[in-house]
Amino acid sequence: MKRLATAMLAGVALSFAFAGAAQAEGKVIGVSWSNFQEERWKTDEAAMKAAIEAAGDKYISADAQSSASKQLTDVESLISQGADALIILAQDASAIGPAVQKAVDEGIPVVGYDRLIDNKDAFYLTFDNVEVGRMQAREVFKVQPEGNYVFIKGSGADPNADFLFSGAMEVLKEAIDSGKIKNVGEAYTDGWLPANAQKNMEQFLTANNNEVDAVVAANDGTAGGAIAALDAQGLAGSVPVSGQDADHAALNRVALGTQTVSVWKDSRELGKTAAEIASQLADGKAMSEIADVTTFKSPSGTELTSMFLTPVPITKDNLNLVIDAGWISKEAACQGVSAGSVAACN
Repeated sequence: MKRLATAMLAGVALSFAFAGAAQAEGKVIGVSWSNFQEERWKTDEAAMKAAIEAAGDKYISADAQSSASKQLTDVESLISQGADALIILAQDASAIGPAVQKAVDEGIPVVGYDRLIDNKDAFYLTFDNVEVGRMQAREVFKVQPEGNYVFIKGSGADPNADFLFSGAMEVLKEAIDSGKIKNVGEAYTDGWLPANAQKNMEQFLTANNNEVDAVVAANDGTAGGAIAALDAQGLAGSVPVSGQDADHAALNRVALGTQTVSVWKDSRELGKTAAEIASQLADGKAMSEIADVTTFKSPSGTELTSMFLTPVPITKDNLNLVIDAGWISKEAACQGVSAGSVAACN
C-alpha cells in the first residue's frame, strides 16, 4: 500500500512537472499600440488578449500615446521582455521602420496590425480599406449626389488615410469630373484626432460660407469632430457625414441622423485573427503558409504577405446587424432616438 502511495505521489509530481514544462513553453506575444484615445482599440485588445491567453501564451503590451518616437522605444522594450512575436499598430508608418527591422533581424516575426508597415518581412493584417473608402462615399453619395463636398482625411503619417481616400475617389470621380460634385475642402487630420478634424471642418465651413453639402470623413473620430463643427453652425443632421469603426457614439449618431454611415470593421475578429497569426509565426510557420493569405503590393511596390477581412457599412437601415451581433446594446445605439424613426430601435 505504501509502495502504491509512493508511486501515485511520484506520478502526481511528474504530472505537475509536465504541466509546468508545457506552461513554460507558452509564447510571449508583444503588442505595440499607437494609442488608446479611440474607443475601438480597447475592443481590439480585449479580443486579442483573450485569444492569446486561451492559447496558453502570454500577452504583453505598450501604449505609444500617439508618439512615433515612444513607439520605437516601446518595441525595443517588448523585444527585451522576451517577445516571441510582435503585433504593431503603427503610429507612423515610416518612423516605425527601424524598430520593425530590428525585430526581423533578431528573428522575431512581426504582424502589421490594421495599418501598413512597408517591410516584406512583416505580415500585413487589416480590413480592405480601399473598399471602406468606397463604402463611405457610396452612402454619402446616395444621400447627396451633387454639391460641395469636404474630405476630412486621416493622418498623413498613416497609409490607410490614402487607401480610404482613393476608394472614395473611385466612387465620386465621375460626378467630380462632370462638375456635379465640387471638392471645396480636403485635409489630413494630424494624429487622427477629433479635435484636429473639428478645426479643419471649421475652416472649410468658414471658407465656403457654410455652403457644404456633404462630408466624407475617414473614421468615426474625425466624423465626430466634423459633426461638432457642423452642429455649431446648425447644420448637423442636414449634411451627410461618413465614418468607420462602428464606435458606440457613432452608431448612436447614425440612429439619430447626424452621421450617415459608419463602416463596421469587427475588430473582435481582427484582434483574434492577429493573435492566431502571431502565434503561428512564433511557432516557425512561414507567412505564406498562413491560411487565406494573399499578396498585396504596397504603394512603394513592396510585395507583402497579407490578409484582408471584409467590412460592412452600417446605416439606419441595417443598424440591427451590430445590435444582433452584440457589438452594441439596443439601449446605447438608440439613446435619444424618436419612437418609430429607426426600425432597429422599435
